[in-house]
Amino acid sequence: MLTNWGEHRLEDCLDALIDYRGKSPTKSDFGIPLITAKVVKNGRIEPPNEFIAEADYDDWMSRGFPRLGDVLLTTEAPLGEVAQVSDERVALAQRLICMRGKADVLDNRFLKYSLLTGVLREQLLSRATGTTVTGIRQSELRRLLVPLPTITEQRAIAHILGTLDDKIELNRQKSETLGAMARSLFKSWFIDFDPVAQKKRGIWRKGESLPGLPAHLYDLFPDRLVEPELGEIPEGWRWATAIELIAFNPPEPLRKGTIAPYLDMAALPTSGSWPDAAIDREFGSGMRFRNGDALLARITPCLENGKTAFVQSLPDDVVAWGSTEFIVMRSRAPVPPSYSYLLARSPAFREHTIRSMTGTSGRQRAQAAAVADFRVASPDSDAVWSVFGDFVEPLFKQIREVSIESESLAKLRDTLLPKLISGELRVNDAERFAEGVVSGFGRQSAC
Repeated sequence: MLTNWGEHRLEDCLDALIDYRGKSPTKSDFGIPLITAKVVKNGRIEPPNEFIAEADYDDWMSRGFPRLGDVLLTTEAPLGEVAQVSDERVALAQRLICMRGKADVLDNRFLKYSLLTGVLREQLLSRATGTTVTGIRQSELRRLLVPLPTITEQRAIAHILGTLDDKIELNRQKSETLGAMARSLFKSWFIDFDPVAQKKRGIWRKGESLPGLPAHLYDLFPDRLVEPELGEIPEGWRWATAIELIAFNPPEPLRKGTIAPYLDMAALPTSGSWPDAAIDREFGSGMRFRNGDALLARITPCLENGKTAFVQSLPDDVVAWGSTEFIVMRSRAPVPPSYSYLLARSPAFREHTIRSMTGTSGRQRAQAAAVADFRVASPDSDAVWSVFGDFVEPLFKQIREVSIESESLAKLRDTLLPKLISGELRVNDAERFAEGVVSGFGRQSAC
């Protein structure tokens, strides 16, 4: 550590420490978002799915209100997840502590990064107690010794790391937007049958274009819906079972003992399509898959939480493997590869899958055979599949590009983080290097 860095007790560096442990708020179906330990992950706050009533907000937040930039720390189950408050109008739940550094003493972003690595992180974990669930008491947290450079250096370090995180966040938002566009088109064509409905109502006329419906696609769709027993469907289309369009758990050769990319259940996202990076691991037993396959969690509670992925990061000739609790879905030609993922993300399919679960209440599973019976609308022409692929596959290609970029940026951040927080790396050198990398990625994206 640099010699001009001092150590100070954390409590002496804070302007506020807000702790709601020991209190349980009354939940509401809507209102003020409730930040719980479950949604503080990977340095950010995921969209909350719990709320408290607006009328209860002031009474509940009697111990203090969070401010923009305040640092949130999960104190148990799990211990040590860190993020910053991005919206002041939120409520704080149990197992979270909110901290605010004193002006010109402790920069909030520097505190966040310090809690993620180095001496402060080591102290946090070493002071934790518990066996089944480890946690830290507020009194122990206050005693942590924070290595502090000058406030100017703190802000410079936070800026370098924050620049990388900001780019990663922009990429995440871009991926979400691209994924939402693909899901919207899937719903429009195969659930709501919008092109047919627009023709039927005379809104889409030959030679004219509508948003998402260029004129040259006009003859691709019929102009009326018919009503077979299962429900309205475009004329000429048919209701098929999912297994007619998708192979479920297709066999793949992978010899026991072979080193191959591996994904566990934790690697699957609850929203979006991109899983965490695979790790090389010796194959024992598990589900096998390739690039272009969709992975669907089939076990409680992962299925209900939406754990699903679209595999795009593997070399095309590689077989990977993962949890036995995945269902692997692979589109059959001429169905585009991403169709399997989009179906797996669709609400009706997920509801069907959840209803099909069997087993005890604590360990229920969906079976591939039951899931494969789900009814889907199948076009009467391969051209529909081809054109749909022309629309959605480029969206997932962009998701792949920005996700791979983000993985590279995260590796750079994780390399710089301990060196900057410890003072091992000079700020000026790191800043020039980081800004050069980020601007380089920007030029690549522009191309």
